[in-house]
Amino acid sequence: MVAKKSSQKTGRRRVNFSFYAPQAKEVSLVGDFNEWNAKKHMMKKGNQGKWEKTVVVKPGTYEYKYVVDGKWQEDTEQPRSLLNSFGTYNNVLTVVLRGAEKR
Repeated sequence: MVAKKSSQKTGRRRVNFSFYAPQAKEVSLVGDFNEWNAKKHMMKKGNQGKWEKTVVVKPGTYEYKYVVDGKWQEDTEQPRSLLNSFGTYNNVLTVVLRGAEKR
């Protein structure tokens, strides 16, 4: 995922998520930023089996996963994760204000 330009009025940042699943029929992005609602952030299939979605979130730390054809999956491209109450792992995303990034 990639954090993009923020809106100075709201401090929100655009974050691009992508997930490689060429055989999938449906992929959605779920996390505490959308109350784990699998219908809220449906992803679109792009070139060569890569699913993509851009969301706009406030700076903070979020947990997320993907739902691929009804099965919850971790983001294998994101090494940061936390154990959840179901005994599996959620990925962790930290969004910072523009200019607050470490250099």
